[in-house]
Amino acid sequence: MAEESDLEKTEPASSKRLEQAREEGDVPRSRELSTCAILFAAGGAFWVMGGGLVGQLQQSLISGLTLERAVAFDFNLLISKAAASLLSVLIAFAPVAGVLIVVALGSPVLIGGWLFSAKAIQPNFGRMNPISGLGNMFSVRALVELLKAIVKTILVGWVAWIVITQQKEAIFALPMEDVSSSIPHVGHMLLICFISIVGALVLIAAIDAPYQMWQYANKLKMTRQEVIQESKEANGNPQIKAKIRQQQREMARRRMMAEIPKADVVVTNPTHFAVALKYTEGGNGAPKVVAKGADEVAAKIRELAKEHNIPMLEAPPLARALFKHTDLGDEIPEALYGAVAEVLAYVYQLRTYRRDGGSRPEEPRELKVPEELDPNNQLGVVE
Repeated sequence: MAEESDLEKTEPASSKRLEQAREEGDVPRSRELSTCAILFAAGGAFWVMGGGLVGQLQQSLISGLTLERAVAFDFNLLISKAAASLLSVLIAFAPVAGVLIVVALGSPVLIGGWLFSAKAIQPNFGRMNPISGLGNMFSVRALVELLKAIVKTILVGWVAWIVITQQKEAIFALPMEDVSSSIPHVGHMLLICFISIVGALVLIAAIDAPYQMWQYANKLKMTRQEVIQESKEANGNPQIKAKIRQQQREMARRRMMAEIPKADVVVTNPTHFAVALKYTEGGNGAPKVVAKGADEVAAKIRELAKEHNIPMLEAPPLARALFKHTDLGDEIPEALYGAVAEVLAYVYQLRTYRRDGGSRPEEPRELKVPEELDPNNQLGVVE
């Protein structure tokens, strides 16, 4: 059951999957919405600019049908006159064509956005497979397109019937009108019929656009295994990354342990924490932390310090404060200068004692560590 659930496409498409689909030219598109927008724009343009357009066409028609004797018997002049008439017609329709071009280019923004993909125009011989073609003919998508076509036909026919029925009397009265008044009347009725039919397509577009977006999202859904695999490819295999982090920690630990023989002193808790300090005489900086650790690491630090005769000093508050408030390579906090200075003074005296003999220096016992730097004081623990 778990394997079956992993193979079901239940997860929404990732941003990477969506980007790959766009690169391949696959975006949600609603032909009904684009068609409706273009037809609406055409109807609106003719409604607004129809009067001027008819006037310009009328002038072009009169000019084209008026032939002078010289033009009628000269083929070149006749061709020039026909070209001029054609140019005037094109100029008359130019505003309407401009509106349609703008709407055609802008309609994709409504759903899916503008997109140019080189992959989409590359030849794909897989699309020529007749078996795939038969499968597409009997797919759910083909059935939906068939139902849309049937609904569009019924809806457009019904609206057209209603519009024509309402203007039946005006249509029958057209033969009684003058030519000069009947032509604009016919144009007006055709325009009303056109806009009414296109308005009926708004219902189809309003249903088709959300459906196309839902179908697109459903088509690009991913299985849980695909999501996991994509995450591994994007972020790396978690097991490999964990192994790398473990190796990095081991390398850092080995480098830290290699610094212990160079330390001046190891401050201990005495068992829970161990912090190794080194001070460069004549330098401008404060003592630095070259190694630190807790529990097992602390025990290893103490062991190495013992092997290399590094002095160790039990100072629990100072060890806790150094462990809590410093990182490897950091200089000690300014608030601990006094306590660490006493520790280093003891270390230098101990070196002199080991080299020259004499009386052994006493270990400092009451090191002044600010209460706000001791983690135990922050937790209310008294040791």
